[in-house]
Amino acid sequence: MGVAADERQALSSLFEDLGPDAPTLCEGWTTRDLAAHLVVREHRPDAAPGILVPALAGYTQKVQDRYAAKPWASLVQQVRNGPAKFWPTAIGPLDELTNTAEFLVHHEDVRRAQPGWAPRPADPIRDAAAWRSAKQAAKLNLRKAPVGVTLRTNTGQEAAVKTGPDPVTIVGEPVDLLLFVFGRDAVHLDFEGDAAAVTKLQSVSRGL
Repeated sequence: MGVAADERQALSSLFEDLGPDAPTLCEGWTTRDLAAHLVVREHRPDAAPGILVPALAGYTQKVQDRYAAKPWASLVQQVRNGPAKFWPTAIGPLDELTNTAEFLVHHEDVRRAQPGWAPRPADPIRDAAAWRSAKQAAKLNLRKAPVGVTLRTNTGQEAAVKTGPDPVTIVGEPVDLLLFVFGRDAVHLDFEGDAAAVTKLQSVSRGL
């Protein structure tokens, strides 16, 4: 299996362990809400666009609520089983291309919302995938940052992802960098740069 498939299975197992009412880092969502989101994303082409398009979000929410009302074991099994056969990401390479960041981030959304969480031990394959995803996502998600941004791993890999004044360098493990780029603050990171510039960058990230 690949990273996306591994994270899917790990997240599904964590869902089973925690139950439907555990908190997540997704504001206002329990584990039940997050599981329903993942199923809608991969099974409902009519509703999935509303995940990204605000004008369609109302319909997507109604569909998601119906999935959330399903028995918990059935909902988790749908997450575990993966996309519908007609969905493009049912093809392994496409799954890795489009779902690695999705399942890495959402797995950590559940892990890191629980008391006493700690980063997982380093994994070369997972960390390489997280680093690739962080670089790609940062160029889109941080494009409105009013400062320059560089990502740097603790092993010295570096990528300039946003040009601009008052540059800030974010230093940490690849998974933590990925989570920051997607607006999560349950991360272990260091910031190098002017304090005011760091504050501006963190404000942009929290707004994602």
